[in-house]
Amino acid sequence: MLYQNKLKNELFYNSLSTILILSGIVVAQRGVVVFRLASKGIIPNDSILTILVFSLLKYLPILLTLTLFLTILLTLSRWFRDSEMMIWFSSGLGLTSFIRPILFFSLPIILLIGFLSLYLSPWATQKSEEYKAGLKNRDELATISPGSFKESKSKDRVFYVEGFGDLGSKVKNVFVQSEQNGKLGIIVSNEGSRVSTSTDKDEYIVLKKGKRYEVNHENNNFTEIKFDDYGFLVERKLPPIIDVNQVEAMPTALLLSTNSNREIAEFVWRVSLPISGIVLIILAIPLSFINPRTGRSVNIIIAIMIFAIYNNLMGVTQSYINLGKLNPYVGGAIVHALIISVASYLMLRRNLNLPLLPSKVRNLRLKK
Repeated sequence: MLYQNKLKNELFYNSLSTILILSGIVVAQRGVVVFRLASKGIIPNDSILTILVFSLLKYLPILLTLTLFLTILLTLSRWFRDSEMMIWFSSGLGLTSFIRPILFFSLPIILLIGFLSLYLSPWATQKSEEYKAGLKNRDELATISPGSFKESKSKDRVFYVEGFGDLGSKVKNVFVQSEQNGKLGIIVSNEGSRVSTSTDKDEYIVLKKGKRYEVNHENNNFTEIKFDDYGFLVERKLPPIIDVNQVEAMPTALLLSTNSNREIAEFVWRVSLPISGIVLIILAIPLSFINPRTGRSVNIIIAIMIFAIYNNLMGVTQSYINLGKLNPYVGGAIVHALIISVASYLMLRRNLNLPLLPSKVRNLRLKK
């Protein structure tokens, strides 16, 4: 039918713009944190994009749920505001007539939310933690960015490398400051290279044709030494991958095989995300009604507040399940049942073109 095709087209374009905006907000917010860590030298510059991608995959189920909710709300609100909804109502359609086409449009997104929540987001969380662990265990030279100073993990050396060559095996214009046995040493060299020993697999940086300046703090003696070759040990590498024990990173199949409250609470949370998407679809339809006296943005503000309360309630029930104070079946259903009852009440009142509050309640308010 005509209204279904028009509705699907507008929902598609609104959903596309909404997910781009929300993803941009998340990337900008996480980017501030990641860039701050990179500026302090905690993480290398070449890892910024990878960490941002993992963060986006982690929060994508919630973003898609909010996108679906706002898309339906914005689309139907515009129809009410521009009196298009009145035309469809006069043609014999009711508010419940929009449930079926909206559900058909939302079904692929709901399935995607379920796939992300149950499989892809835990995988992204695990890979993100493994990647961060690998960054922490990289050797000193691998963490140096050309043109910037970098302190060693042992806090006794400061490196500066102007540039790299030969896929990172060569270094150019090197400055090293070290503190050993009460003596401050400064090494300057035009070039150097990485050398690995075949016996214990230690790695050294061998500098060519440079100078070493040494200052004794006790007697302030100054020494200058020229050298043809000077090598120093790079801190030994640790295994780049470690086990991730975070419950958020555990595969869903592993969660089902355990009886711990912590794993059960995490499973309830993952299942709740696609269910909340379906519930919010039903809730967005009656919330899209606009009262000309209240303005255009009131229902949007109320909808965002309801979405925040809904997700916080799911988080609270997850915490109670984790503590063993709430049955998983009850905790997993009680919040959804509450929001479904609210959505059903609103749908009934709006479909019958009745005020949200019954007449008895309104009269009681007037008497007070």
